[in-house]
Amino acid sequence: MKILHVIAGVNPAGGGPIEGILRQAEVWARHGHQREIVSLDNPDDPWVKDCPVKCYALGIRSTIYRRMQGIIPWLRYGYSPKLVPWLSSHAANYDAIIVNGLWNYTAFASLRALADAGVPYFVFTHGQLDPWFREFYPVKNIAKQILWLFSEGRLLRRARAVLFTSEAERRKARNAFWPYQMREKLIGYGTADVVDEPARQMEALYACMPQLADRRFLLFLSRIHPKKGCDILIRAFARYARNYPDLDLVIAGPDQTGWRLELEHLADEAGVSGRIHWPGMLTGDAKWGAYRAAEAFALPSHSENFGIVVAEALACGCPVLITTQVDIWREVLAGGGGLVSRDNEKEFARIVGEFLERSLEERTDMAIAARNTFVLRFDIEFVAMSMLARLQDLVADDAV
Repeated sequence: MKILHVIAGVNPAGGGPIEGILRQAEVWARHGHQREIVSLDNPDDPWVKDCPVKCYALGIRSTIYRRMQGIIPWLRYGYSPKLVPWLSSHAANYDAIIVNGLWNYTAFASLRALADAGVPYFVFTHGQLDPWFREFYPVKNIAKQILWLFSEGRLLRRARAVLFTSEAERRKARNAFWPYQMREKLIGYGTADVVDEPARQMEALYACMPQLADRRFLLFLSRIHPKKGCDILIRAFARYARNYPDLDLVIAGPDQTGWRLELEHLADEAGVSGRIHWPGMLTGDAKWGAYRAAEAFALPSHSENFGIVVAEALACGCPVLITTQVDIWREVLAGGGGLVSRDNEKEFARIVGEFLERSLEERTDMAIAARNTFVLRFDIEFVAMSMLARLQDLVADDAV
């Protein structure tokens, strides 16, 4: 089966969607199936050249345009005059097309090029219909409703299926915008197992962050963004910092909204700025070493349709502290691989304290359960093939 993914960008800093595509592609390739990507990236972007999956980057090359995108909000929509013609002329080369994400030019271009192309296409919303965005960005939500009428809503209505990674994500998306008409389908999701040596990975972490070598720490590893609840995490950590003087907090990830300065000020006011580390985006062995060395992985997110980073932590045997807005929280709780709370400071601080108060034996048992939860539910070796079989069924079923 040959599948094309349409996505705004392949930069790993973009988070879970591109990570999921790349990890699934590895498994599919071993079974003779092929994936390719078309994106709005600049062809000269380094992550395009480093992308392990064939990527057709059709973004505008102009340096001036790229600079203006960082200044003028509506240019971030990502218009490219090349995308519609390219999709129209190449769609027939694929057995199916998957549009990843909404609220950027890939959605409108896909609607124009694919609605009548005769090739089945699917849409992964990747949590972008979560009502949290409506509550947190009410003005943007008005603009999104307008886009919905002319672009996103029509794209989803005409899709062979709109794909959700969990029942919770599907339920929260319903009636996010008007009119809400689509064929909803649940499909498995996961990430690749970690096979390299733990000792070498932790050495890589300590090589770039030697200050952690003799410290215990909680780990946040994701985009630094308001929806991730970093402020909740800092306040929760501050509640217990005095009682656990050997414990630090690592907040690792790209600061895409300029929020870090405000968070550093918050940490300073709470008296814990000297015990919070900001290494930026960790990659490769250093990233895996962080998961393995951490006491627990903490993600007090307000909105997370799956949470690739949660699955990665589980794969490394790292207990997770998450909220009920991370849509795989039921699986984590059932497997015993972590603790779950509501997405507010009081409740999240409660589970942080509960975890820290557990004995070494209890934390070790939770780490083992975390690893088992990953193997049973989120290992890409199983999930990717299950997803492929599901897509094949949907492609073959005209009636869906």
